[in-house]
Amino acid sequence: MRPGVSTYRRISIGALIALSVIIVTGAAVRLTNSGLGCDDWPNCNAERLIDVSSTHAAIEQVNRLFTGVVVVAVAAAVLGSHRRRPYRHDLVWWSWALVLGVVANALLGAITVWVDLHPYAVQGHLLLSMALVASGATLVRRSGEPDGAVRRRVVSSLTRFNVWGIVLGTTVAIVTGTVVTGAGPHAGDEEAVRLGVEIPTAARLHGVSVMVTLGLAVLLVARLRRDRSDAAVVRPGLGRWLFVAMLQAGLGYLQYFTGVPAILVGAHVAGATAVYIVTTQLLLDTSSPEVTSRARELSDVPT
Repeated sequence: MRPGVSTYRRISIGALIALSVIIVTGAAVRLTNSGLGCDDWPNCNAERLIDVSSTHAAIEQVNRLFTGVVVVAVAAAVLGSHRRRPYRHDLVWWSWALVLGVVANALLGAITVWVDLHPYAVQGHLLLSMALVASGATLVRRSGEPDGAVRRRVVSSLTRFNVWGIVLGTTVAIVTGTVVTGAGPHAGDEEAVRLGVEIPTAARLHGVSVMVTLGLAVLLVARLRRDRSDAAVVRPGLGRWLFVAMLQAGLGYLQYFTGVPAILVGAHVAGATAVYIVTTQLLLDTSSPEVTSRARELSDVPT
């Protein structure tokens, strides 16, 4: 059975959802101090492959087992990209990027356990997960584009440069956010090492990166008022970005001034995932598939 265009798009959306959910379940492990509920890998411990004898072990085990859901979703994306007709190299490439990322993150997850949740390993685990989310969002967008189309830039150089600034700023904000996490109270285990950075200092660094990125978004809003052609292309995605980013910024300040409760930290991690998805979409909005004669021929090929 060969998946059609709409079927493969649903498969890619499923992969993106799985990649997003596991970020939140991973945060739940850390926020419940269950990071070493399973102190070995791939076994839960030296005696058992699967162990749910304690609450911490059960929470960590559920997160590990959900990795199986991610593997199935990503495998479906890869198999579907190979069997889909017409065959498209870009979909195959992006789906295999998910495979490589999942394997790398699994290995990094093992290292994280072996080094007793050292904050550098935890940071890398989350950042690689964000890269996977960006790849998944790109696959979703590409899977909905016409076969045989060629992507062309559809905005001015200044607008694209401004969007890239937002992408870079968002990335820096997420990186500095992991520094706050590495210095903060939710280490994943009571005995885990913390970064030697004062929490207020890390929070200020993170806050500055967020404010600078929001400033770049406001600058783009001003630009689009003078460039209607770019506005028609970018404004919808920028509106989504501003909505999600403002909610995320507000949530960040709320959690800081309320003593960093675990439930708000978990929501903030989910928000960071959503921010990176809309950031990827905003960047993709700056180019568009151009339907060529080849694309028209492919559209007549039965799938």
